[in-house]
Amino acid sequence: YYGSLGTSKPTHYHVLWDEHKFTSDELQKLIYEMCFTFARCTKPVSLVPPVYYADLAAYRGRLYHEAKIGMQPKKSRASSSSKDSSSVPPTASFEQGFYRLHADLENIMFFI
Repeated sequence: YYGSLGTSKPTHYHVLWDEHKFTSDELQKLIYEMCFTFARCTKPVSLVPPVYYADLAAYRGRLYHEAKIGMQPKKSRASSSSKDSSSVPPTASFEQGFYRLHADLENIMFFI
């Protein structure tokens, strides 16, 4: 493949579970053909694009998380050292901690 940022380095894959029962040649052909489908590059890439897309989505998620944490007010030591348990708000449910995408972004790859 063409090294988009410099020296090319071959990728080594390990198959952990193969539900489709691919032969070695079939799997190599699938991976080779998928490497031409990365939207950010006109040349083949070293990893299959879903790996790159997962990395891009995780990076974008980290930026959103850091922005959200940075916008929250800092807790003072006096309020955090209070022993009055009635002043502690109930914890949010697990789902409330997730970030919500706007409906227009739910079915598109906005992170590319």
